[in-house]
Amino acid sequence: MKNLLLASLCAISFNLYSQSKNFIDQPYVEISARVDTLVTPDKIYLKIIIAEKDSKGKKSVEELDESLFTKLNANGINLKEQLSLNDVASNYKKYFFRGQDINKTKSYTLLLYDAATTGKVLSDLEEVGISNVTLEKTEYSKIEQLKSILRKRAALKAKRQALDLSQPFNKKIGDPIYISDGNSFSLDALSGRVAGVEIRTRKALGYAVTSIQNSEIEFQKVRAQIDLNVVFKLE
Repeated sequence: MKNLLLASLCAISFNLYSQSKNFIDQPYVEISARVDTLVTPDKIYLKIIIAEKDSKGKKSVEELDESLFTKLNANGINLKEQLSLNDVASNYKKYFFRGQDINKTKSYTLLLYDAATTGKVLSDLEEVGISNVTLEKTEYSKIEQLKSILRKRAALKAKRQALDLSQPFNKKIGDPIYISDGNSFSLDALSGRVAGVEIRTRKALGYAVTSIQNSEIEFQKVRAQIDLNVVFKLE
């Protein structure tokens, strides 16, 4: 019985070995190609905090709210789609237990799509006394299209490299018999860096704007990268 079991295991092992050998029992060339590019973030999230204490009691939250909406409308911002109110209850509670010094506060998240508008909005908000603005994060919205472009570029690069390697041996490149990117797509952290704006680090994912020097700002481009592994037959 033991001999029969051992023979069966050996037969299975031999079949698996033979199947795996079929993959390399022919002339082939294996190429690893890496391509990358730089992209500019196209979704910018700003956190805007409105608090009575920031205006030293000169303006109420309601007045600051009105100033915020007016400035955003003037910059063509769609308030319904791009501005959202965060948890106002918890923010209000933060100030409620300070005894007599009760100051209302509101927190908004504003979505913008380009650096030029961001710079103009920051400048306009500072003019009306709203300067507690934090860059929460930036994103790139066309990830899938970017992956497709990079994969094609990597495939062409792999083919060129295969041709370069095969020609000195008087070989021709045949069809690819194995292609994989191994889910290798990567995009640098989109924290964003603002030029033309004096900033100080507030927390890991954001920056607090303290003084706006001009309305022309730009965000640092981020690197997208993909690795492709291709095996070509040699003929």
